[in-house]
Order: sequence, then C-alpha cells, then structure tokens
Amino acid sequence: MSETSRAPTEADDASVIERSWREPEAFAEVFRRHAPEIKRYVIRRLGIDAAEDVAAETFLAAFRQRERYDTARPDARPWLYGIATNLIGRHKRTEVRQLRVLARTGADPVTRPFTDRSDERMSAEAVRQRLADALARLPAGHRDVLLLVTWGGLGYAEAAQALGIRVGTVRSRINRARSKMRKELGGVDPTSSLSEEPARG
Repeated sequence: MSETSRAPTEADDASVIERSWREPEAFAEVFRRHAPEIKRYVIRRLGIDAAEDVAAETFLAAFRQRERYDTARPDARPWLYGIATNLIGRHKRTEVRQLRVLARTGADPVTRPFTDRSDERMSAEAVRQRLADALARLPAGHRDVLLLVTWGGLGYAEAAQALGIRVGTVRSRINRARSKMRKELGGVDPTSSLSEEPARG
C-alpha cells in the first residue's frame, strides 16, 4: 500500500519504523504494507524462482538496518526498493537470463496468470519480447534506474534516494537508457510514457 493510499489516521512508515526500534514486532506493519509490491518488482526482474528469497532478504535486511532509517522520510518505499535493487545486483546473470526468457516467449511472470488468451495479449507479448531483449542489453546501472521508475513506480527523486545517487544522475541514466531502447527497437520507445516523472500526491 503506498503512502498516498493509506488512511489519514494511519501512522506513516517512518513512525512505524521508529516504533519498531523499541517494539521490533511493529516492523511487521512495514512488511504488510510493502511486501506485495516489492515482490512483484523482484519477480519481474529475476523470475518467480529467485523472487521469494530476494523479497524475504529485502525485508530481513531492512529490519536489521531499521535503526539507521532516516525518519524525516515518511515513505519507506524508496529505501525498500534500494535494498531490493542492491540484492538484485547480486543476481545479474539471473536477471539477464529472465529477460532473455521473456524476449523468447513474451510471457511476463507477473501478468501471465491474470490475463486470458487474446489477439491483444499476443500482440502485447510480441512487444514485451523486444522490450525484454533491449532491457537485457542495457548496462546494469541504467536498467536499475529505468525499472525503478517504470516497474517500481518511483519518481526521479525517490529513485535517486533508493540508489544513493543524485537526481541529475537518474535523469541522465534514464535519458541514455531510453535512447538505447529507441535504437534497439527501431525508433520506438515503449517505456517513454511510463518513465516520465510521475506526479506524487
């Protein structure tokens, strides 16, 4: 559940994490709020087999690091995505292999169980195949930024926070990634509408 969709009376992530310093069991609320979203992101990047372990490792690492969390940041999503992305970095070969499978089959492990067979789906899978192949060719740092924004739904500032880099670096990497994607895809960039800076309410 994102911060913007949380009930007004519900404590923000920073308050929950701060409480967990004294009451460790309170951290379960952070898991409840964000685990499904983080797991979907990891599945898309590494496939179902590795996702369970990496998602669990993400929250275990977050729990261990919770006393270092910057409580001036009410939303823990960028922090959690940053931890997940660092862990994904240890599985670069798995990620590229997952993208190659998607490039061959067009079967997205996140959306496949929820979509039925149709011409529209088949056409979407063809686009995903080409997109996955182009993503596999990107340098890891460019892919991380692009996918945090497009698949993770983070704004540029949040992606910068997640990766511990400047917003200008995020913009530069996204511009370069999109340029490479257009080159790979014959002038078409299917991520362009997704990777504009999202508005945060």
